[in-house]
This record gives sequence, C-alpha cells and structure tokens, in this order.
Amino acid sequence: MKKRSFSLIGVAFAVLLVFVIAFFIRLTMYKVPEVKLAEGSGTENSSDPIQGSEQEAIRRIEVTPNTVQLVIERLERPASYSRSIVIERYWTGGSGVTTAQVCIANGWTRTDVGASGEEQRHSITGDGKSWIWYGSGERVFTGKAALSADEEQSIPTYEDILEADNESIAVADYRLLETVSCIFVETVPDELGYGDRWWVSAESGLLVAAERFKGDTVVYRMAGLPSETEEISAEAFTLPDGTVLYDPSGQTG
Repeated sequence: MKKRSFSLIGVAFAVLLVFVIAFFIRLTMYKVPEVKLAEGSGTENSSDPIQGSEQEAIRRIEVTPNTVQLVIERLERPASYSRSIVIERYWTGGSGVTTAQVCIANGWTRTDVGASGEEQRHSITGDGKSWIWYGSGERVFTGKAALSADEEQSIPTYEDILEADNESIAVADYRLLETVSCIFVETVPDELGYGDRWWVSAESGLLVAAERFKGDTVVYRMAGLPSETEEISAEAFTLPDGTVLYDPSGQTG
C-alpha cells in the first residue's frame, strides 16, 4: 500500500509540474497590447497623435468621450504663467469684447480685466483674500476671496468636464488649435439648447479656448493663446500704494 501511495503522489507531482511549466511559458510569450493615441475625429481640426514633450500621463491614452475625463484629470497646470485672454460675448442685436491680462504664481492670481473704453478692474487674490481696485485709482477694496482663479479671469473652468455626466459628452479627441495640440471636448446641448466646447492644451494643461453655443450660433467665445511660463515678478502682486502682497522669489510684504 505504501509503494502505491508514493507512486500516486509522484504522478500528481509530475502533473502539477507540467502545468506550472506550461503557465510560465505562456506568461513569457504574452505581450501587453500597445495603446495608440487617436488621430482626432477626422475633421479639418484633427491633428496627429501628440508626441514629444507633452505630459507623459496623456500620451498613452486614446481620447474618447469615455476616457477624456481621466485624461484631463491627469493634466497639471504650470505653477507660474502669464497670458492675455480675449472674451467675446454675443446677444441679440449686439456683442462685446473683454480683454484680460493674467498672472499666476504659486496660487496667487493677478487679473486686469476691461472692455475697450472702460476702466479696468484690477484684482489680486491669494492666501484666502482679494484686493480689488479700478482704473488708476488708489482706493483698494479688501475682503475674503470669493472667486476661483478661472472666475477671476472671467473664463469657464474645464474642471466642469470632470463633473459632467458621461452621457453629456458628445465628442472628445485630439485637435490642433493653431500650433497647439489640444484635447477637444464638446457637450450635448442641454434642455435649453446650449452646449459647450473646450480646447485644453495637452502641453500646459491650460484651457486655451472655449465656446458656448446654441444651435449654429456662438454666444460666448474665449481665447488664451499663447501663454508665457517665465518667472513672475513681485510687481504683479503690488498694490497701487506700493505694498507688495506677494513676491514669487520668496519675499512677502
């Protein structure tokens, strides 16, 4: 009986060894499938797959309505940058253009916003507070910060895309806007007939253009190309009386 028992154990061990060897042979022969970037939706705005210095997190994911939220969530904006923004608003029988000069540095925001022929609204926001003054006046209003950096710039925030229901995203792909490789998103019109389009730079992570539309009519448009990422000076965060609120080099007033 003992010999027969040892014989059965030996046979079972040999069978198990064969299965283990076969498993490892299959494992070494398996190759992870390569995921390629999309080439856009086939429209004239579509671009080639993003390459080069674009953020590593997005170079391996195909952008579709199902994946675009994941891609945008991985983007990182530069800690410091400055740019000019042009905002166009359209209504029945008229339109208006507003420009904004923007400086961002490590969580601090300086904006100078105004329409042609009107006084500019200047604001500095940081450390939970806002300082606001108008034109060349020296009277400064101070209070608790109530607006985000995007709201201070009078632009939509593309984080809205992250909060949108997946079913509300109609189109998502890579597109070339002028010379900037962008992630493009268009939403399904809401119950009032309004939809949104966003162009987010795949390089900087910044919203560089946006539109709000109803049918074939654009009612809002913003453009923020290009952006500069050089070091921002303390002058950007200085009040009319010379008080330096924040110095990006490390000195605070």
